[in-house]
Amino acid sequence: MENAIMNNKFNRRSFMGLAGLGTAGALLGQQPPRPMPPEHGPAPNAAPPPFELDEITVGELQEGLHSGRFTSRKLTEAYLGRIDAIDKHGPAINAVIEVNPDALAIADAMDRTPASGPLHGIPVLIKDNIDTGDRMRTSAGSLALADSIAARDSGVAKKLRDAGAVIIGKTNLSEWANFRSTHSTSGWSGRGGLTRNPYVLDRNPCGSSSGTGAAIAANLAAAGVGTETDGSIVCPSGVNALVGVKPTIGLVSRTGIVPIAHTQDTAGPMTRTVADAAILLGALTGVDPKDGATAASRGKSSTDYKSALRADGLKGARIGVARKRYFGYSPATDTVIDAAIADLQAQGAIIVDPANIPTAATLDDCELEVLLYEFKADLNGYLALRGSSAPAHSLQDIIAFNKKEGSREMPYFGQELLLMAQKKGPLTAPAYRKALSTCQTRARTLGIDAVMTRLRLD
Repeated sequence: MENAIMNNKFNRRSFMGLAGLGTAGALLGQQPPRPMPPEHGPAPNAAPPPFELDEITVGELQEGLHSGRFTSRKLTEAYLGRIDAIDKHGPAINAVIEVNPDALAIADAMDRTPASGPLHGIPVLIKDNIDTGDRMRTSAGSLALADSIAARDSGVAKKLRDAGAVIIGKTNLSEWANFRSTHSTSGWSGRGGLTRNPYVLDRNPCGSSSGTGAAIAANLAAAGVGTETDGSIVCPSGVNALVGVKPTIGLVSRTGIVPIAHTQDTAGPMTRTVADAAILLGALTGVDPKDGATAASRGKSSTDYKSALRADGLKGARIGVARKRYFGYSPATDTVIDAAIADLQAQGAIIVDPANIPTAATLDDCELEVLLYEFKADLNGYLALRGSSAPAHSLQDIIAFNKKEGSREMPYFGQELLLMAQKKGPLTAPAYRKALSTCQTRARTLGIDAVMTRLRLD
């Protein structure tokens, strides 16, 4: 199985290399990216220098550290050099918003201690909306929080450190996780500028975990963590040819992550192979007393998802294809997806096609209403806990800052969603409770749950 996983290195790269502009355009065919901000036009298409760790897996790094082929210090130096060579210079992907000034010291400490977990000594990158109690900032890409340092680690950062990971930096993102404007450009933030797709530099890397997607695809770290409310892990993973996992809410702690909406937010792995995603997911799971939603995962989560990887894992699995609403936007995109479905079938899956979700077209309005209410409440709660380290203490403060710093924060698009959220009342408001109930009924009871049950899908 490990050899099969390792062979995916060739498949991932060859697919993207052979497909080139055509496939990138196809993958983005459903939602064409907006024009790039003018000062961030296409960078020179310079070939990156050879890289010793190109496409290496977490498993291979674990073996190298165990055998003495690698040290954590050498790995960290190599990835930091890679960031300097192609992220800050060369093609200038601009995926990393900040490098950890303590990365080498942490790596040295890992080299002096026995292996403490599945990521011991392995360099990782995390999205810049995940708190770290160190010298790095947590800004969600906003200049309003550009100098703000969290007092303590988020639940995710703590789990990574407990697993022995070396957090070497933070990645750029769509500012406020792409919940600022109805006309935003994915991958752009006031603090970080624009992230590029490393395969096609003038194409959108998708958001909001654009920086993590581009960084891991470009081998700027062994693995990365993104966050998702609605598509922000799976979209940049798809566009950058990665494996992305959006966990069930409550499987991974949300504590210390700049929020959009507590009913949908979660962090999750973004890696180059399925095996790496399994290792990283196992490191992130567990009950966090500060996040009540994680209590539901007690006895249901695992710290070793890699043990479930099987070469025949798809044999007999019933997989439904929800065509209505999700297909038909781009013939080229449909061709790519149909080829993937054929691959699943070739591996033994039973394809149920179509398996349409009858309520799929009825979710947008109620979902936006829920997100607006929860964003205001959740962001205000998050900022209140940041204390004096954050110059902004409420959504209203953020709105005022953006208006004052409009030339830097709003040169390309505005803050319509922030203004809409600010007008909402508390989470006790009947309008919010009705929207939440409507969304959950349409999405769950009358939606995907009904289809899964009726067609006996896995």
